[in-house]
Amino acid sequence: MSGASLPGEQVTACRRRLAEFRWEFYRSLTRWSDALFELCDAVLCSPGAVTSLPELSLSGVHRRGHGSTYAALVDGRVDVDRLRVALAGLDLPRGSDGQIRLTVDVTPWPRPDAECSPQRAHAHRPCRCDGVRQTIPGWPYSVVAVLESGRSSWTAPLDAVRLVPGCDATEVTAEQIRQVFERLRAAEQWAEGDPPILVVMDAGYDVIRLAFLLRDLPVRLLGRVRADRVFHAPAQPYAGTGRPGRHGPAMKLDDPATWLTPAQTAASVHERYGAVFVTAWGRHHPQLQRRAGWATHPGPLPIVEGALILVRVDRLPGDRAPKPLWLWHSDPDAAGLDVLRLFHAFLRRFDLEHTFRFFKQTLGWTRPRLRHPDQADRWTWLILAAYTQLRLARHLADDLRRPWEKPIEPGRLTPGRVRRGFPRIHHTTARPASAPKPSRPGPGRPKGMRNSSPAPRYPVGKQSTVHTPKSRKRTKLP
Repeated sequence: MSGASLPGEQVTACRRRLAEFRWEFYRSLTRWSDALFELCDAVLCSPGAVTSLPELSLSGVHRRGHGSTYAALVDGRVDVDRLRVALAGLDLPRGSDGQIRLTVDVTPWPRPDAECSPQRAHAHRPCRCDGVRQTIPGWPYSVVAVLESGRSSWTAPLDAVRLVPGCDATEVTAEQIRQVFERLRAAEQWAEGDPPILVVMDAGYDVIRLAFLLRDLPVRLLGRVRADRVFHAPAQPYAGTGRPGRHGPAMKLDDPATWLTPAQTAASVHERYGAVFVTAWGRHHPQLQRRAGWATHPGPLPIVEGALILVRVDRLPGDRAPKPLWLWHSDPDAAGLDVLRLFHAFLRRFDLEHTFRFFKQTLGWTRPRLRHPDQADRWTWLILAAYTQLRLARHLADDLRRPWEKPIEPGRLTPGRVRRGFPRIHHTTARPASAPKPSRPGPGRPKGMRNSSPAPRYPVGKQSTVHTPKSRKRTKLP
């Protein structure tokens, strides 16, 4: 819905929220604040996709030279904690039941040839040439965002953390979700008595270990698991002889003969997938082994129970053969779950993929050739601030569609179309950055001065250094 079709009170409220966030974003810039703020405005007001940082200096809202674009990222400072608090205090989308639904995913900033850039890791990125290489050297970022309901490609990013080599990705994700929850509670987005926050993730995460690390928070996890895993029902009552069992009957996900009686079944019809059949089993846990993240766990390995959810559909987009989809929910009570709502929440998880594509292809997130990862962190938070301004202004933008584009219903403008009309909104909102002061022209090294200190080279590190202890081999005595 454009600003012209909204009531006057709502238009004023939308403009006020946008102006307040722009001022809070400006206050979070503690060094080179004017240059960083105008660099973010140039990203929003550029007519096309961002291809390079110096090109942004040609935008009308950027009143500084092209040398300040990289200099601001090198010497500038961003108060990330203050910006995180500002993002958590905005109006966040919720489900029809008032539940906040988060999603978390990792996306890489590819830097395969940047040998002088430290803290590069092998990030997951399937190669499109032969489909063999599955990783690429770069800076992986873990992003947490709030999902919307209904047909929309919008998300509300709340946090972004770069995974450094040697870290345990599961522990970093657990700490990231914990801090996001604490900020939401401090901003009164969640209070006692509200539904638990749902966190949706794909198969790349160890959802079982994350549920154990976050067991003290009112958070429910929903993640995809492989279709060849084995889960166990609760152990049988102790018979009085032998060692008490810890695991009940095994349920092999790829063997229907081992499946027990389900706790709940539901059916529905989806517009894209046809008939949808959902089956749920409660109180199932995997048999953990002392390897990977559980290698150094003190004491006996825990029993982490949850609900198994099987989703079967009639068809997939693109005439692909449908395969069974297995989900694991951290709430073990399968009978009390709304399994159809959980299935739709898992489908909404892919909206974050559209956000990543918009970051990279339109806003130019991975376009700058920055050397140090701290500079990449500053540019990442500028992109998050720019996207948040588009989300706050989507009800104020006019639909400036191309002649060959189809019209969009009011209130459902895509991020690309909102950015197309943002220059009109920019003239009517707060612009805290001051005019530049005269300085000597020309960035870079003075003429005739050679670079006498070559930059050091850094090897690509591993993302995790968690090793499974190997058993010692027994040597035969002579």
